[in-house]
Amino acid sequence: MMPNTKLYEGKAKTLFADGDDACLIQYFKDDVTAFEGKKHAVLAGKGLLTNRISAALFADLAEAGIPHHLIARLDDRRQRIRHCAIIPVEVVVRNMVAGSMLKRLSGKCIALEKGQPLPAPLLEYYLKDDDLGDPMLLPSHITALGLASEDELAAIEGMALKTNAILTARFASIGITLVDFKLEFGRPYKATPNDPPLMLADEISPDSCRLWDSKSGEVLDKDRFRHDLGDLIAGYQEVARRLGLSDALVDEASSQTKEAACV
Repeated sequence: MMPNTKLYEGKAKTLFADGDDACLIQYFKDDVTAFEGKKHAVLAGKGLLTNRISAALFADLAEAGIPHHLIARLDDRRQRIRHCAIIPVEVVVRNMVAGSMLKRLSGKCIALEKGQPLPAPLLEYYLKDDDLGDPMLLPSHITALGLASEDELAAIEGMALKTNAILTARFASIGITLVDFKLEFGRPYKATPNDPPLMLADEISPDSCRLWDSKSGEVLDKDRFRHDLGDLIAGYQEVARRLGLSDALVDEASSQTKEAACV
């Protein structure tokens, strides 16, 4: 495949050929969507922020021994990643009651409150299929349908819980509560004997995490866009600042936002 050939375009990222079949180029777009793509906007500077935040968090996970697809961040918008066959299962890790869990389970039999801590991290699985509305799966569905083996599912659970422990502590250290987040996993394409059988893929950013200020409860994630809670870029910039990413990054995102507003 020729370098820079577009292979796939999703809602927030585009994948291009790298020239090496074992690698891809992942490009972070400024698009932001919600409610199965029914709500959509293009916010200048958003892709720059998610690229940098995700790269920083993947670096933290690598130090803790979590295998992932990121090889290197190339520039403001692009990453070089391992080519993975993505397992079509989204793994949601919940530390507190929020989002769809609150809507699905709070009623006469169970009285749940938004932000209610869970006694232990909760894992949920969803089929990665927009046309079907990403339906929820049981672990037995995953193995029965051949989406992942029992051994793979056990490995996914272990990596998801370890990732949660690392990220929860990382965000807590900067005054942010990690409420919940989504993970995707893949099998390396053209795997070598030294490759792990599974690795984290996609991204970890305010696009895929619920992040609340630990003191004020201010929302700093994509719910700002979903529910009109404030400027999304400002929330992502605050996450970037607290993670210790350079002020130049935040200024560049602001500059792109201002330029877009003048067009």
